[in-house]
Amino acid sequence: MWPKFTRLTTIVNLRTCHYGNLTTLRPHIRSVSQGSYRPSWYESVADSTPVFLTEQLLVSTQQMTGLPWWASIMCTTLALRTAITLPLGIYQSIIIAKVEALQKEIAVLARQLRFEISIRAKEKGWSEKACRFHFKKNLKRIVSELYVRDNCHPFKASLLIWVQLPMWVCFSLALRNLSLGMGHVPLAGLATGGALWFPDLTLPDSTWIMPVSLGLINLLITEIFALRQLDPSKFQKYVTNFIRGISLVMIPIAATVPSSMSLYWLSSSCVGLAHNLLLRSSHFRGICRIPPTRSDSETPYKDIAAAFVAKYIK
Repeated sequence: MWPKFTRLTTIVNLRTCHYGNLTTLRPHIRSVSQGSYRPSWYESVADSTPVFLTEQLLVSTQQMTGLPWWASIMCTTLALRTAITLPLGIYQSIIIAKVEALQKEIAVLARQLRFEISIRAKEKGWSEKACRFHFKKNLKRIVSELYVRDNCHPFKASLLIWVQLPMWVCFSLALRNLSLGMGHVPLAGLATGGALWFPDLTLPDSTWIMPVSLGLINLLITEIFALRQLDPSKFQKYVTNFIRGISLVMIPIAATVPSSMSLYWLSSSCVGLAHNLLLRSSHFRGICRIPPTRSDSETPYKDIAAAFVAKYIK
């Protein structure tokens, strides 16, 4: 008798992989039930073209430099973040400084507008609600004109995150694919590309050294950013606390993913910390022509250390 077939069907899909001059066929096994297979959004992103190009970049860099995988991941992270995110960080600082410089002018124009609205309200017999409506409407128009005049709309300050986040996702998924043998490039060699307590980059860091270090570095970056806010609003406080929570949540997540991903996340955070400290330097800000702000200091690093001591030790 023929064996009974269940509804669960296994489909083997042979994918052509190019590795130098070698072409191999790698099977992809997937299960479907009732109808055609539809990959999840996570699988679609992990198998997307940007992730594929990132895999090629990582493998090509490692092959050209001849460095072990752990050093190649760190050097690639440093190079890309310095070449891409540092200039965007400088641009972000310029926008923030221009917006901050406009606050005095906005305050003066707001007082003048409030006076004009009060006079017009007496002439027209406007209610208090109508006065507030006209004041907000005209103040919004004035502020928009100032942003256009100085080319510093606050939305431009978010350009860094819109570039950094996709890059972080692509690198993370590319390393995940290469570590688990699910990438477009076979035989990546991450299993023997580690060092010290993480010799196998395809396995999680069982010592939790990198995950905990990642959380501490991210918290340090968050606190440095928080210390720069002289008079934070409620929204800014909520955002800061949210980022603190994300930094803590990343610790157990980093302990469950391959060490290659944890190493990349830790390297990226360390480079980000270095860039943040560099952007606090008055000499570097002067070279980059970043307008001065009221939070600038001639001794920024001493001020950061003193603020940390005053906030957490005393």
